[in-house]
Amino acid sequence: VQLQAFGGGLVQAGESLRLSCSAAGFALASYAVGWFRQASGTERQWVSCIMRDDSTTYYQDSVKGRFTISRDNDKDTVYLQMNSLKPEDTAVYYCSADYLYTSRCGSRDYSGSTRGDYWGQGTLVTVSS
Repeated sequence: VQLQAFGGGLVQAGESLRLSCSAAGFALASYAVGWFRQASGTERQWVSCIMRDDSTTYYQDSVKGRFTISRDNDKDTVYLQMNSLKPEDTAVYYCSADYLYTSRCGSRDYSGSTRGDYWGQGTLVTVSS
């Protein structure tokens, strides 16, 4: 079982990035997937999550209208399209998968999987002003 998050980088404010979260060893279609981020000196918080398909998605207010989460179950991959990036979006971004029927995706206290092997390794996004 492995999740891999990639696509981060250094961009200027206003630019875009697309993060990808790819699964190996299990069928991602049976899992809710969330993107989390952790800025230096802060706690990790969820940014967006998606249920079985693109019709059920959730976002923190800070990214609504700028970020779009989507998934391609045939490719076992979830994407996070990030537009109009701001310096305050700078963080390490992680993805996590937890079973659809017990996931708290979208709830205030959503915290992703309790299993470490259902977390990606993190990808750094740096937005310069």
